[in-house]
Amino acid sequence: MLKKLIASIRQYKKESILSPVFVTFESIIEIIIPTLMAYLIDYGINEKNMSYVLWMGLALVVAAMISLLAGFLSGRYAAIASSGFARNLRRDMFYSVQKFSFSNIDKFSTASIITRLTTDVTNIQNAYQMLVRLAVRAPVMIVFALIFSFRIDARLSLIFLAAIPVLGVGLGLIMSHVHPIFMRVFKTYDRLNNVVQENLHGIRVVKSYIREDHEIQKFEGISQSIFQDFSKAEKRLSFNMPLMQFCLYACMLLLSWFGAKEIIAAGNDPVIGLSTGELTSLITYAMQLLMSLMMISFVFVMVIMSRASAERIVEILNEESDLKNGENPVYTVEDASITFENVTFTYAKKADKPVLDGINLSIESGEMVGILGGTGSSKSSLVQLIPRLYDVAGGKVTVGGVDVRDYDIESLRNQVAMVLQKNVLFSGTIKENLRWGNESATDEELIRACEIAQADGFIREFSAQYDTYIEQGGANVSGGQKQRLCIARALLKKPKILILDDSTSAVDTKTDELIRQALQSDIPDTTKIIIAQRVSSVQDADKIVVLEDGKIDAVGTHAELLKTCDIYREVYQSQNRGGVLHE
Repeated sequence: MLKKLIASIRQYKKESILSPVFVTFESIIEIIIPTLMAYLIDYGINEKNMSYVLWMGLALVVAAMISLLAGFLSGRYAAIASSGFARNLRRDMFYSVQKFSFSNIDKFSTASIITRLTTDVTNIQNAYQMLVRLAVRAPVMIVFALIFSFRIDARLSLIFLAAIPVLGVGLGLIMSHVHPIFMRVFKTYDRLNNVVQENLHGIRVVKSYIREDHEIQKFEGISQSIFQDFSKAEKRLSFNMPLMQFCLYACMLLLSWFGAKEIIAAGNDPVIGLSTGELTSLITYAMQLLMSLMMISFVFVMVIMSRASAERIVEILNEESDLKNGENPVYTVEDASITFENVTFTYAKKADKPVLDGINLSIESGEMVGILGGTGSSKSSLVQLIPRLYDVAGGKVTVGGVDVRDYDIESLRNQVAMVLQKNVLFSGTIKENLRWGNESATDEELIRACEIAQADGFIREFSAQYDTYIEQGGANVSGGQKQRLCIARALLKKPKILILDDSTSAVDTKTDELIRQALQSDIPDTTKIIIAQRVSSVQDADKIVVLEDGKIDAVGTHAELLKTCDIYREVYQSQNRGGVLHE
């Protein structure tokens, strides 16, 4: 896990090294300062040597200024290193998600990925900043404080050592109890984000059904769960401070008691035994040592929180797409013929029943094929196998006579354009959205694609026409307009295979017919696959495939299926009796 995270430091290695270097330098100077103070007291103030006091005072000021400068530089470099590390982590996670196949994306919810990219990365950033500063400063301070303390008085310094195992056992017990709670909290955060996302997406439905109270209760339930878990974790972490204070005050009392006795016995003479200045130094070192242990405890708390976040981030970074190119991928799609040879498909490896079973189908290059079937008949699942959005569980799918698994994935998908059921437009102008299909498309090509998709007419009605700004998700255009823009965007790819997955459901029957006629006349060499609920949308196709429960029930023309296929005939008769409302 650490190796995977460290790989994201990259160009911020210099800052990640300089920060600990300056922290170490700062810590050494701070360790020297108490010794200088002891000399000032014992050989300056006690001896009433003002010249020595002035020189030692000047040395203290210089040491303090150097320590301040080193601390400033270490903080600056730590901030740059941690922010850059977080930036690289987010970038690496986002790039990893972009490479996921649909099955990989199905494994992680959208809300979970967002939480990992935001909250979890912020936790790691805070922990990393502490690690390159406090986690370096504290051990250095402890080591040098012990060295200087033992140099002054070895017996009194044993008091410090006695406090360390007490703290170590206490912190270990706290960590073992708190980490599982934080793991649970971050999973609950995923649920919280999911509820918020679902509510915002469906806010119109929520308001139309007056379900605001229900949504509030859902949110409060999950929020309360997070509150309870965090409260439980914080209660256990709260033992950290009393434990630190107990050790700190115990050391102060023991040092004062035994130190005072040694000063009296030595007559406050640093040559014979312990002096006032040396006891002052010992107390300062005790404070520094125990404060360093407290810093370690702060780092320890942050590491507990960030450990759960780190594990969740590494899950994303380690996830590999289950769709990969073969050893010698094919980069050219010769033609747009498609065959399904005894294809079976499941979304889950241990599914009880296949989504598609025993599919055998042949589509010639340039044909228009309609696919009809009831809800849940796996129409979308069938066409998603063509651009290899999923892999078959059995059998094979070929395009241009080549198994889709033997193609270079990018080359294959460049020749297959899909307009999915859920049409998505992005914030930006109409031109910018259309050029998702072809970044270098000319204005003439944009207009021609929109004419085929029957979108040019309504675009011209906008005051800014093709420069009209589309809100996020296409909120400022109708469902039918959104569908036609998505079809135009797909056409700009100039694909050999065009798949329309129920993508004219929001347009009227007249516009639907005009789109089909334009597709037939303007791109005759492109294989066109149209999934539809309306018979009128596919009845002019070269062949129609009727799916039922993941299997092909019949294949034929409109006239043939009316005679031979009961399912097709029933759908046709119900729709022509006014059983379906045409939009």
